[in-house]
Amino acid sequence: MEYIFSLEFIYLIASVTYILGLKMLGHPETARRGNLIAAAGMTIAILGTIFLYQGEVPQLIYYLIAIAIIIGTIIGWVVAKKVGMTKMPELVSLFNGMGGASAALIGLIEFHHYIGDQLSIITIIAGMIIGSVSFSGSMIAWAKLNGTMNNPIRLPMYNILNNVFLIGILAFGAYIVFSGTESQLYLYLLFFAAITYGILFVLPIGGADMPVVISLLNSFTGLAAAFGGFLYGNMVMLTGGILVGSAGTILTLAMCKAMNRPLSNVIFGAFGEGAVAAGSSNTVLGSIKEASASDVAILMNYSRKVIIVPGYGLAVAQAQHIIHELEQLLESKGIDVKYAIHPVAGRMPGHMNVLLAETNVDYDKLVEMEDINPEFQSTDVVFVVGANDVVNPAAKNDPSSPIFGMPILDVENAKHIIVNKRSMKPGYAGIENELFYNQKTSMLFGDAKAALTKLVNELKNM
Repeated sequence: MEYIFSLEFIYLIASVTYILGLKMLGHPETARRGNLIAAAGMTIAILGTIFLYQGEVPQLIYYLIAIAIIIGTIIGWVVAKKVGMTKMPELVSLFNGMGGASAALIGLIEFHHYIGDQLSIITIIAGMIIGSVSFSGSMIAWAKLNGTMNNPIRLPMYNILNNVFLIGILAFGAYIVFSGTESQLYLYLLFFAAITYGILFVLPIGGADMPVVISLLNSFTGLAAAFGGFLYGNMVMLTGGILVGSAGTILTLAMCKAMNRPLSNVIFGAFGEGAVAAGSSNTVLGSIKEASASDVAILMNYSRKVIIVPGYGLAVAQAQHIIHELEQLLESKGIDVKYAIHPVAGRMPGHMNVLLAETNVDYDKLVEMEDINPEFQSTDVVFVVGANDVVNPAAKNDPSSPIFGMPILDVENAKHIIVNKRSMKPGYAGIENELFYNQKTSMLFGDAKAALTKLVNELKNM
């Protein structure tokens, strides 16, 4: 009985729930349940730490812990309940930054407790540097995603500056470790240097690469948490950190592959809006054809197969519910409907999956890029809603294009292409989309929600 209620056993249970929850997050149908299971494991670990810890703890500490948990729970609950789907990437960045800050604070607090223990000091310094970079980088990512910082800022020779600054931080950290210094001044100088590097690291990055950056920073936070678990000999922190770090790294590599960008280029290269826009061309590629909601309704009504390509514009307009209604209406007419999901559509990995899952779209209808591309040739109508760069044929046929080589959805192979956009403004890459000038393409201008509502009403009258 004593073993059953031991802290080690509680941590084992929590670790198992993390692994199980992460496994279930791999499929939309089980993701919600997996998230709840992992959250339950975290709750068990927190309660176990509070009530089963064997050391002597002043009563005041328990009061402070209780207050922190109550405040954090209220803030987290309210923010998560009220956040809109378009703001979800910002929330992910914010929460991830808080995790990095926690890891950095552990290093600041515990440093003087482990003077003389070189292995522990290495762990503390590594966790503090990584956590600090993750915190400040995530805050800049948050500011970019919510529009506070709309344009990337590039210092002269920023790439060289960043790399030299990083080497300097690592060298300074190594000096603190191997010199055996007890200087708090050096520790705080290293802390603020890491904070500064996190800012410099994310500052030049444009919105086009934000999905990669979010994944990378998420892996940093996991790694920092794992260092904390190693320091304390805490299995549940170690397990959670390793899972988050490894999952974030795998996702980062997947995002890089989806954007045809090597990871080394993400970390050390010039990338983002500024980089691609510099080599882009915004010359008009021809004339466009504009269609009305009635025109599109007639075309869809006599189709056998329709593929919908969702993009960030769909999320901005909060049109996920009306697009689901359109899907159901078309299916009631005997039309086969699927959704084509590009890995980096939206502002974060899986953004479109989450958006459509909110409306209870059948998971089997969400088809990944590799599986849906062969189907476009047999598709009567492709309906692109708010997507841009992920359907730009220049990625395949224009070697001078900054997005050349990026895997895209082959929508140009369909018989008819309908593109819903507010205007002809370029996407994140800052270049014209030659798909819009294709002879098979018709533009349905307007806010996605308003345009889709008109389209649904037209179809209902047929």
